[in-house]
Amino acid sequence: MGSTPHDMRNEVPRSVLANGISLCCATYGDPADPPLLMIMGQGTQLDGWDRGFVDELIGSGFFVIRFDNRDVGLSQRIDGNPDLAAIRGGDLSTLPYTLDDMAADVVGLLDALGLDRAHLLGASMGGMIAQLVAIRWPERVLSLCSIMSSTGDRAVGQPDPDTIALMRRPAPPTREGVVEAAVERSRALAGSGFPFDEEAARTKAAAAYDRAHDPAGRLRQQAAAIAAADRTPALRGLRVPTVVIHGTDDRLVGISGGRATADAVPDARFEVIDGMGHGIVRGAWPQIITAVRRNAARATAIPGDVR
Repeated sequence: MGSTPHDMRNEVPRSVLANGISLCCATYGDPADPPLLMIMGQGTQLDGWDRGFVDELIGSGFFVIRFDNRDVGLSQRIDGNPDLAAIRGGDLSTLPYTLDDMAADVVGLLDALGLDRAHLLGASMGGMIAQLVAIRWPERVLSLCSIMSSTGDRAVGQPDPDTIALMRRPAPPTREGVVEAAVERSRALAGSGFPFDEEAARTKAAAAYDRAHDPAGRLRQQAAAIAAADRTPALRGLRVPTVVIHGTDDRLVGISGGRATADAVPDARFEVIDGMGHGIVRGAWPQIITAVRRNAARATAIPGDVR
């Protein structure tokens, strides 16, 4: 049996050296349980994973790890001022780092924590990073869960034009402006199937600002995502138990991105959540956690057999 939220061990966030840089991480639950490493999306700190969601995963028998990707939260900042327009055009001369570098950070974090392998759960850009870890270091991955993400193929997962325009607005100069802009984005990304909690969104945005506000780091992460190559051919070679989860109302990464990911990975399961937008909302937790648990159970099959 795994730990429950009532008896879990809770470590405060700490810094570790991973892939030559400092990453902030925190672990939760019983270290004897199977490790589940959660990889967040662009510009989002480890607290972007709701603590209640973490508690539910612990109760499901996982030892959970949250961390700040490079250039966000309390992890190390990387120098560079990327020219996003040039990068979109194929000129990578101003690119500070790649998604492959961020995937290497994940492996370095596993090393720093003394973990040979882990289940991976990645959201949005975090799903892209998780895919790359599974592609480049499959021996380190017990199972893969890619949520509201895509393959890197520009023909799939296209955003709604109004939504992407909203996401690309410059950060306001004041704390109040940043918080209200974050609430506006959260509302735009919310799906029709679950209630939008404006006050919770505002509280979360304020806490994120107070912990670490750095628009420049977010832009460098965005540059890495823009520069990423299509992973479809490499995904076809994966032999890692995989589940792909996507909401029908995702206006930032269209559901075709999730479907293409599931189609590319042999024997992948595709879990559609009606009415979910681009965000892991409380009402969808049971369906997501059930899918993660079932996929993780496939890792106990005979090596090479992911039925």
